[in-house]
Amino acid sequence: MRLSRVRSSRVWLVLLAAALVALAGEPAAAHHVGAYVPRDNEISANFKQIKFSIQARKFDVALRLFETGAVRGEMRAQAARLPAGLEEATRAAFVAGDGPRSERCLMVFFAALVRDLALDADRRLAGTKEAPAARVAAGQKFLEAIWRYYNLVDFAVGQYDPKAAVTVRLAFEEAEGYAQGGKTAGGGSAGPEARGVAARAVRAPDPEKMREPVQRIARTLSGLIEASITAWR
Repeated sequence: MRLSRVRSSRVWLVLLAAALVALAGEPAAAHHVGAYVPRDNEISANFKQIKFSIQARKFDVALRLFETGAVRGEMRAQAARLPAGLEEATRAAFVAGDGPRSERCLMVFFAALVRDLALDADRRLAGTKEAPAARVAAGQKFLEAIWRYYNLVDFAVGQYDPKAAVTVRLAFEEAEGYAQGGKTAGGGSAGPEARGVAARAVRAPDPEKMREPVQRIARTLSGLIEASITAWR
């Protein structure tokens, strides 16, 4: 019986790898707040592997991918900035075969990464030693990183706290609009490379105005994280 389970897991890993390769070759799919789908790094790629395994109820595979992958590595690297016990709670959810709890733990992890990126972005945007253009360029890089991780859990956030999901998406759009300048602020396309903006720029990109929506992202996700932790304790 154990040999059969091992073979089944190996077959699933092969199929999973093939599916991820196929997805990597597809063009960016439209998102409800933009058409930009960020390129994967090791963390986002590992998350997708884990997520597919959870959805297929292959929790033994999900556990193996978690224990050997970049998501757990980043959890350990960022442990001081993450909710206490998050790694243990995530692993326990996989062992228990609890899909919703597994996804919530992963949602909290990525929400925390995005929150910290937003806080770092705000500090960089507030710096007065750099020219405004340099601060805007740095802010745009932070927005790209924020979108890479938030895009992974947007659906989960929307299921758990729809208001928080809408707030984060709108704040992201607003920050990106101020980064681009012009009429896109507060109502443009989202996603760092979704640039089909018809309105002509009427003002320069503004690092100071980028700060408020970035701060809003951090505040909203801090509240989401706290509520999630309270719910599972």
